[in-house]
Amino acid sequence: MTAQLPLALHLPPGCTFDDFVADANPALPAQLKALARGETEQLYLHGPAGSGKSHLLLATLDHARGLGREGLYLPLAELADQPPALLEGLESYPLLACDDLQAVAGRREWEETLFHLYNRARGAGAHLLFAADRPPGALPLSLPDLGSRLAWGAVHAIQPLDDPGREELLQRHARRLGLELHPAAARWMVTRCSRDPRQLTALLQRLDRAALAAGRRLTLPFVREQLG
Repeated sequence: MTAQLPLALHLPPGCTFDDFVADANPALPAQLKALARGETEQLYLHGPAGSGKSHLLLATLDHARGLGREGLYLPLAELADQPPALLEGLESYPLLACDDLQAVAGRREWEETLFHLYNRARGAGAHLLFAADRPPGALPLSLPDLGSRLAWGAVHAIQPLDDPGREELLQRHARRLGLELHPAAARWMVTRCSRDPRQLTALLQRLDRAALAAGRRLTLPFVREQLG
């Protein structure tokens, strides 16, 4: 990692393809695994907040790391207040995953830096993964050449999970935490709490702590008592 990069951008634990419910996007994990293996040069994902874009970027990097390929995650929403020069030299990574492109769209210096990083990375044979809340053509870019490069590879719209998909997501996270979540409790959480998968999994972690402290199981009465 370049010495200019101010953040320790290590991959958070738990972001794997096994934890991603692909019911609404069944073909996407296979295509991202192909990118992780170096068989695809570029992919661009877009979708609303909570649709799983960041999870998929991190899962792709985790998969690549398991194959011995180094990659770097760039959360542009977190880096946007930093000088864009911190991206210098990152083309040495075989795989770059740039998240939240919309956070720097319309900022000329950032766009030019990303444009030059893109060209250097492609010249070095790096593979590229992008994510934003909208497709490349809808980003408010001031640099048209950057938009054309973002759209060069395959562009995929991520469909948010439906209620059964959210219930399955909760069950997968519960199993990973070593919990038994009653199906009725999962259904209640999906219909009565936030529909954002990130908030649902955060609530599950809160329930895990409460259940441990109370010596209780995650039944519907307990979940309603804690969250109702």
